[in-house]
Amino acid sequence: MLIKTATDLNESDVTPFGIYQQRRRFLQSGIAIAGAALGASLLSREASAALEPGRVKPGPFSTDEEKTPREDVTSYNNFYEFGVDKSDPARHAHKLVTDPWSVAIAGEVARPGSYTLEDILKPHALEERIYRLRCVEGWSMVIPWIGFPLADLIKRFEPTSKAKYVEFETLYDKQQMPGQRRRVLEWPYREGLRMDEAMHPLTLLAVGLYGDVLPNQNGAPIRLVVPWKYGFKSIKSIVKIRLRETQPTSSWTRSAPREYGFYSNVNPNVSHPRWSQKRERRIGEFLKRKTLMFNGYEDQVASLYAGMDLKKYY
Repeated sequence: MLIKTATDLNESDVTPFGIYQQRRRFLQSGIAIAGAALGASLLSREASAALEPGRVKPGPFSTDEEKTPREDVTSYNNFYEFGVDKSDPARHAHKLVTDPWSVAIAGEVARPGSYTLEDILKPHALEERIYRLRCVEGWSMVIPWIGFPLADLIKRFEPTSKAKYVEFETLYDKQQMPGQRRRVLEWPYREGLRMDEAMHPLTLLAVGLYGDVLPNQNGAPIRLVVPWKYGFKSIKSIVKIRLRETQPTSSWTRSAPREYGFYSNVNPNVSHPRWSQKRERRIGEFLKRKTLMFNGYEDQVASLYAGMDLKKYY
């Protein structure tokens, strides 16, 4: 298989959906075996406890669209730390140990430090939110996430007046994440949000989906979900959250700044340099559908960008 370097590879250089559909049945049996091999010992005890019956409540902002089948959500993934093919994360993510897990809170906060996943989860009531996910490549899903607002976590650690942006970082461990042995991107993976985006009630820290602990290939044990932005903004397997005065440089922006801007809002009126964003293919559907401004969350988030030239700040 040809492995491209960071300078010539982007998110569109992956298995086409048609080919994926033909291969999926063959791969599913192997994926199921690999998933079963995880065992309870590799699942976060804290996340499991947080998902006990009665603790998770229905959350706001959920779409009433048909949910994407769980088998598709957990077998068709972008997670380059485990490989560039859509099936690679489900085949390789069993190497990731998610218990114990800690997240470092750093930068412009009054209470920096390293916090276990139990520390992170304990004070928060979890919600199920059914969000659309739109990838820059042109495919989309509808996923029932379980998590809590990022804003609630940020408030706990008391951001200073200098905190204007939030930067996130994924685990860097080439033994557990074999995709990091290749120079696909500059590792570790980093993403960022403006402070008002991070504090928006739609922005979610997810620890589960479909009523269960978040699978490794979907970003276990804790990941970001920003539903009005392209999927690569929703960083997975977070180990560091840093509040900053200056704008961070996201990994895809660093790799290909002309193609992947800092904001990366879903915008059908701004094409990727090599393909249109006007239409998308919902996984499980044959025909394409019209892409919605801000992925259908325009009423909730358009005010964040009032007066901005969204072709310039793409």
